[in-house]
This record gives sequence, structure tokens and C-alpha cells, in this order.
Amino acid sequence: MQTLLLWIGRLAGLLGAIVCAAAAIGRVMGTWSVGGFQVGTMLQGGMAAMLLGCLAYCATLAESPGK
Repeated sequence: MQTLLLWIGRLAGLLGAIVCAAAAIGRVMGTWSVGGFQVGTMLQGGMAAMLLGCLAYCATLAESPGK
């Protein structure tokens, strides 16, 4: 279970960072939408994915015995 949570945390954090970066780059370039999604929606989705990654890491730490 710990390995699964660890990989969920890693993948969700990486995906969230990529989506946030794409939203920021799109906004800096002056566009309001990227790939059919508004940049604000993309930013919120990226932040939610990074939060999921943080929570998965916290669950991994909470389940680790004696560390």
C-alpha cells in the first residue's frame, strides 16, 4: 500500500506541476484558453493534483512504521 501511495503522490505531483506550468505559460502568452480549457480551470486542476500528491505523501509517512 505504501508503494502505491508513493507512486500516486509522485505522479499526481508531477502532473499537477505540468498542468500549472502550461496554464501559466498560456496566460503569459496572452491566451485565455489552452486546449479548450480556460487557464484558470487548468490552474485549479493542477493545484488539486499537487494537493493529491501531498496528501498521498502524508499518508505514506503516516503508515510507515517507526520512521
